[in-house]
Amino acid sequence: MSPMQILSLLLALSIALNIAVSAGLLARGCGVSVPQAVLTGAGAAATGLGIYFAAVAAYS
Repeated sequence: MSPMQILSLLLALSIALNIAVSAGLLARGCGVSVPQAVLTGAGAAATGLGIYFAAVAAYS
């Protein structure tokens, strides 16, 4: 992998982590239990990474 690919992957992981934390805190603030909030955050992160990898696959 080139340094540019590694940096873009790290950026995508950082953004996914931010999305996961935001979604989890938002869900927790809406009154759901902690396990449901964690699953919500994980689902949001997986969706974000899925969109990123789909875009990379379409570009390549």
